[in-house]
This record gives sequence, C-alpha cells and structure tokens, in this order.
Amino acid sequence: ARRPGPGGGHTRRVRAVLLGNQTAMDAGYVGAHLRAAGFRFEEAHREDPASWPDLGGAELLVTLGSEWHVEEPATRTEVTAEADYVRAALQRGVPLLAICFGAQVLSHALGGTVTRTPTPEIGWYALDLEPGAPAWAAGPWMEWHEDVFTVPEGFAVLARTAAGPQLVAGRRAVATQFHPEATETMVHGWLDDGGADSLRRRGGDPDALLAATREHVARSRGAAGELVGWFLERAG
Repeated sequence: ARRPGPGGGHTRRVRAVLLGNQTAMDAGYVGAHLRAAGFRFEEAHREDPASWPDLGGAELLVTLGSEWHVEEPATRTEVTAEADYVRAALQRGVPLLAICFGAQVLSHALGGTVTRTPTPEIGWYALDLEPGAPAWAAGPWMEWHEDVFTVPEGFAVLARTAAGPQLVAGRRAVATQFHPEATETMVHGWLDDGGADSLRRRGGDPDALLAATREHVARSRGAAGELVGWFLERAG
C-alpha cells in the first residue's frame, strides 16, 4: 500500500475496505493509525456479501476478528464468500491485513486448515519471536480465540505462542492471531457481550482482564502503530 502523500497542500485519502461483522466494525488502534496515514474505509459487512464493495481501486483490505468459526456450518456461505474475496484481493495485489478470524479465513482461502485449539487464549500474551521478527511483535498482545490456523503456503511465521502461529507474513499480506486493534473500550464490549461468562467458565477473571488491559494498552497502542508502519512498508 502506498503511503498517501501531500497533494496541493492536502493529504490524499486512499480507499481501503474494512471487512467485519456488522456489530463489530471497530478497527480500534489499527484503524486509527491507518486513518492517520491517510486511508479512508469503506465497510463490508460479513453477513451480506452481495453488498461488499468492488476491490477495483482499493489500496488496502483489512479483515477483522469475529465470534464466528471458519468451519461452522451456519456461516459456510459467508465464509466461502470471504475466502473468495481475500483470494481476489491477493490476485489483484491489494495489500491485506488480516486479524484473528480474518487470519483464519486467509489460511482457509489458501488451502490451510483451521481447528479448535485445546488451549484457548483469552488475555494478554507475550509472543515467542522467530529470527528476523521485529522487536515490537513480542507484545504482550490481546488474545481472544478458540481456533488456530496453519501457515498458508508462501507465508513465514514471525511470532508464535504454544497454541500456534501469531504473526505471519507473505509478500503483500500480514496476518495476526492476536488483536493489535484492541482498545479498553473494545475489551469491555467483548466482556459485556457474553465474553465474561465464557471467561469465568474457563477459570478466568473478567476484572483481572480489564486491569491487565488498562496496563497494556498504553504500550499496545504505540506497537499497533509500529505494526501498521511495518505492514505498509512491506506492502509498498
């Protein structure tokens, strides 16, 4: 993705597509950093593939997390449509930043597998870095997932946890299993939307998660900016 530059004293606004569930279209810190870099988003709601914007003229596709599961029969039609959309973006050379469920769909679209993990990750996790990984990738980052994906062909793993890959990169695409976009408000919302009960069933403490979130977002907000800058340089 080209970084927007000045033109006649004004910043050129560059078209980007943001794909997510209709009730969860918040790109958080990632969106804030991309908007500051000059991108403007058109929304694509997962529930209505027929309404998704054409990728012609788009210079970026961001796919967000979801409560959905790739292998869930109830949403098979929508997941298939998203996989097709992701492949079309890659074929056109549109840079892709895929987050959590978005990363799982990317793997699925390119022939990888997505499976439930015996060790779901909910909370703030430090990542194990592979050689050549950027230092900011170490985290800790917000995690909230029950599934893991295999690394698609042509992608390299840059960071992982015991559960699976966390940061993978291809030629013009980057995928994260973690949530670099997560703000304190977003985590509050996830907890209020049934997440608190799910966390308690696993022996977790919603209040402790919120306390950790308040502690870590001060760093993760800046780290999300480093991720965005790194991604745009790779995709350029």
